[in-house]
Amino acid sequence: MLKEGDKAPDFTVFDSSGQAVSLKNFKGKDVLLYFFPKANTPGCTMETCDFRDQHKLIQKKGAVVLGMSADSLKSQSNFAAKCGVSFPLLCDEGKQILKAYGVWKEKSLYGRKFMGIERTTVIIGKDGRIRRIFPKVKVKGHAEAVLQALG
Repeated sequence: MLKEGDKAPDFTVFDSSGQAVSLKNFKGKDVLLYFFPKANTPGCTMETCDFRDQHKLIQKKGAVVLGMSADSLKSQSNFAAKCGVSFPLLCDEGKQILKAYGVWKEKSLYGRKFMGIERTTVIIGKDGRIRRIFPKVKVKGHAEAVLQALG
């Protein structure tokens, strides 16, 4: 797992509109990168809508928002439209970035073990280093906590 102060792994993936997005394109800005388990599920919808509602305030702090899951481009596109987000929702179907950030983990539900995304938010500083990690996120109030952490 990455630690605060580590260099954030770079990536280039497609977003919900089919555009290639690279982390290096945001050098000089703080990046709020949140990893969510599955598009169009209740918790992920609430989290994405909360970040949508805080988006203008996050931008005023000079930061950008990126959401990422292992969902397909079509699923992310539908999810972005449903939630009315203007920030990119990124597709990592191959799970390389999810693994690089340490959020692809063994999970357990009702005694059944499976691999999935641990809901996590990472703030990457202007210098490309990880400023803050929010592991095992509880959705309620999370977007506000991240906004405050941006300073």
